[in-house]
Order: sequence, then structure tokens, then C-alpha cells
Amino acid sequence: MGKALTKSQVADYMAKKMDLKKKVAAGFLDELAGLAYREAKNSFTIPGLGKLVLVNRKARIGRNPATGEQIQIPAKKVVKFRVAKACKDAVLGKK
Repeated sequence: MGKALTKSQVADYMAKKMDLKKKVAAGFLDELAGLAYREAKNSFTIPGLGKLVLVNRKARIGRNPATGEQIQIPAKKVVKFRVAKACKDAVLGKK
């Protein structure tokens, strides 16, 4: 496996691909991330890639790995990313 692309590398690639300045491409990435953060509570979809959703996790009993003692883990809201089928097929290949 290779290394993950940095934000700068993604912005550079997008700038070259779309014939834009790198600063504009980086600004677009920042705005897309900001929009996703604001809209995640309503679920935010990036077509062909996936969806950000807010999920309620139930309270549960866990175990401290150091001592083996049982602890109560409270209920909480978490953000999850559900990968789109098109993305899975493109990355993993169709079955």
C-alpha cells in the first residue's frame, strides 16, 4: 500500500485536472468540508463516494483492558460515513 495523499496533493491534482489555480482548488476542498460539517446532522451525501450520517449509539457495558473491570459506557451521538455502492465497486471490483 502507498501513502495517503495530503490535502495539498489532492488540491494540486484537482487544480491540474480542472484547469484551476491550486489556491482555488484548496478553497473548494475547505468549503466542501465546511458544508459537510454543517449538514451532517441532516445527512450529507457526496454522490458516488458516500454519506455522512448522525447515529445514536446505545449505552453499553465495556471492560477496562488494563484491569478487566466492567465499566458503564454512556449513550452518545456519533458521526459515521457510509460508503456508496459505486465507490465499493470501483475500489474493490464487482463481485
